[in-house]
Amino acid sequence: MATRKAFALRIDEKTLAAMQRWANDDLRSLNAQIEFVLRDALRQAGRLPKPDADSAEE
Repeated sequence: MATRKAFALRIDEKTLAAMQRWANDDLRSLNAQIEFVLRDALRQAGRLPKPDADSAEE
C-alpha cells in the first residue's frame, strides 16, 4: 500500500461544505472524497505517475 502523509489544508467554508455534501452523497469520508477528486483531476490532466512494473506484478 502507498505511504500516506498528513498535511494541513486551508479551504474556504463554502468549498468545504460543498465537498462534505458531495462526500455524503457518495458515501465517502470527506478525506476520501478530497483524495478521489484530486486523483481524478490528476488522471484527467495526465499527471499521475505511471505504475511500476514491479508493482503491477504484485
